[in-house]
Amino acid sequence: MLGACLSMGMAGAALGRDAPTTVYVAHLAPLNSKVTGSNASGEARFTIKGDRLTIRIDAKGLPPGIMHLQHFHGFKDNREATCPTPAADVNGDGIIDLIETGPMSGTTMVPFHNDPVSMQIVNDTYPKASAAGSYHYKKTVSLSALKAAFAKAFDDPQLDLDKRVVYIHGIFPSTSLPASVASLGKIPAQVTIPIACGKIERVAP
Repeated sequence: MLGACLSMGMAGAALGRDAPTTVYVAHLAPLNSKVTGSNASGEARFTIKGDRLTIRIDAKGLPPGIMHLQHFHGFKDNREATCPTPAADVNGDGIIDLIETGPMSGTTMVPFHNDPVSMQIVNDTYPKASAAGSYHYKKTVSLSALKAAFAKAFDDPQLDLDKRVVYIHGIFPSTSLPASVASLGKIPAQVTIPIACGKIERVAP
C-alpha cells in the first residue's frame, strides 16, 4: 500500500515537471502621466505550469514610497478588454479615472497582492514602490484554487487571461485632483487612479 502511494506521488511529481508551460505577458504603458509627473511602465508575466500560476510584475517610473494597487480587469461576459484611449476621458478634465476605464476595460477582477486567491480587492499587502519608484512582485498560486475563487466571484471558471488588461494604480495622497475625478465608494481617487495599463497576450506556446 505504501509502495503504491509513493509511486502515485512520484508519478504526480513527474507529471507536474513534464506539464507544458504557457506564458502570457502584458507590456504596461503609462496613463495619467501629467498627474504622476512620470511615465509608469513595466511588464506583467503570467506563467502556467501544471497547477501552478506564477504572477510576476516589474514596474518602474511610479510615484515612490507608496503602495500601488494592481489587478487584472475585464468583462464578466468575457468580451475583449482593452486599455483606455484619450477618448475615455468623457468629462474632459484631462484625467482618466477608474470609473472612466469601465467601458473599455470592464471591472476589477483579480488582485495581485500577498493572496490573489482571496479575491479581496481592499488589502494592505499590495507592493510598495521603492525610493526609486520601482518594485518587483512575484507570487505563485494554485491555478485550480484561483479558478474556483474566480468562478465564485464572477460565475465563470475561466480566467481567460488573454481577454484581460493589467492596471497599476495610485498617486501621492497629497495630490490635488479635480472634484470630477471619480473613484469607488469612499476610496480616495488618489488610491484608484490608473497610472499604467497593458493588454495581456499569450506568448508561449
